[in-house]
Formats: sequence, C-alpha cells, structure tokens
Amino acid sequence: MRRIAALLTLALVLVTLPASLAAAAVRPKVNYYDFQNEVMCVVCRVSLASASGPQADSERQTIRNLIAQGRTEDQIKTALVAAYGDRVLALPRDSGVNVLVYIVPIAVVVLGLTGVAIALPRWRRHSAERAARPFAIGSADLSADDARRLDDDLARYDR
Repeated sequence: MRRIAALLTLALVLVTLPASLAAAAVRPKVNYYDFQNEVMCVVCRVSLASASGPQADSERQTIRNLIAQGRTEDQIKTALVAAYGDRVLALPRDSGVNVLVYIVPIAVVVLGLTGVAIALPRWRRHSAERAARPFAIGSADLSADDARRLDDDLARYDR
C-alpha cells in the first residue's frame, strides 16, 4: 500500500513538474510605480515619478502599454531608449564609456583613503618627533645679539 502511495505521489510530481517549471519561468511583472523612478521625463529632466506635463504623460502611457504586453524591464528600457534616446534613463547603461560613471567615484574614494592612510602615520610621527624635542632657541635660529636681547627681556618678566 505504501509503495502504491509513493508511486502515485511520484507520478503526481512528475505530471505537475512541467507546469511548475513553466510558472517559474514566467517573467517577473514590472512594478509600474518603481519603474517610474528608473526613467526620466526627456523634457522636464526629472524622474518620471515626479514629472508632470504632456510629455511625461505620454511616456507613462508608453510604459503602461509595454507592461500590458508583458515586457521585461530591460525590454521596456530598450523601447524607451529607441523612442526617446539615452536621456530617458535615470542611470546610464553600464557598458562602454558609461562604466566610468560608476568606476571614477569609487577610484577617487579609494585613492583618497590611500592618501590618508599614507599621510596620517607620517604626520603623526613628525608631530611626535617635534614634541619630543625640547624647545630651544639656538644660534641657528637667532643671531647672538638677538638671543642676548631675548634673554634680557625674559629675565625682566621673570621678576
């Protein structure tokens, strides 16, 4: 009896497996409201989510139509770029020269932190060496006459 139940369960799994795989392969639905933050109004030059006007309304309608057709985000972005140009994207594509938009800020931060990591120990070491030296005015800093006058002035204030 257990074998029959196990075989029936296995048969049921095998029968429903293609349907579940097909359901998993269904493209994820594009969230219209989140997608508006990823594109710009080409006239206003602000996010489509906050843009108003006939051009923004036209772009929104285009997006709604493409979502209704079951297009993915990438397909919608490609269609919008074809219709309105690269200015429609809020973020530049991550290919070609546009990669620099992502790499340069990271490189600047890394170089800045490296510079600080190199300069800070040197600066602290230099400050510690200067603090360890006693403060003395030697003949290299003042002439003999100036040193004598300074000693006389300091002696007057020590009284």
